[in-house]
Amino acid sequence: MSINLESLSPAELQALIKNAEAQMESSRKNHIKDVRTKIDGILAGAGLTIGEVYPTRGAKGAKGPKAAVAPKYRNPDNAAQTWSGRGKRPLWFTEALKKKGVTAESMLIAGATVKAAPAKKAAKKAPAKKAPAKK
Repeated sequence: MSINLESLSPAELQALIKNAEAQMESSRKNHIKDVRTKIDGILAGAGLTIGEVYPTRGAKGAKGPKAAVAPKYRNPDNAAQTWSGRGKRPLWFTEALKKKGVTAESMLIAGATVKAAPAKKAAKKAPAKKAPAKK
């Protein structure tokens, strides 16, 4: 089946795209269904379950989804904006720090505490240069 796309109007092209996308989605669903059927057959034949073959990845005792972390910082200009202190700093946080007199501690929500920064290892000092010997 060959279609001359250049002879189609924009409306006909749009309809063709829509039909092709619907067919692609239907074909993908059927493909997934076929693969699942094959996998189920293999597992049943081996007397295994999917959980035995693919245990929860990356967990030593899968705990399920992680709980939300309580917010630690609040935007002084918009109380609705908060940040837990984890991940990338939000834009409002970095912009607020640029203002005179604003510190991270000043944006802490009451009751939230900041962990002390780990002590840095003492930097190795380079040996002092000795003055050249006099002759």
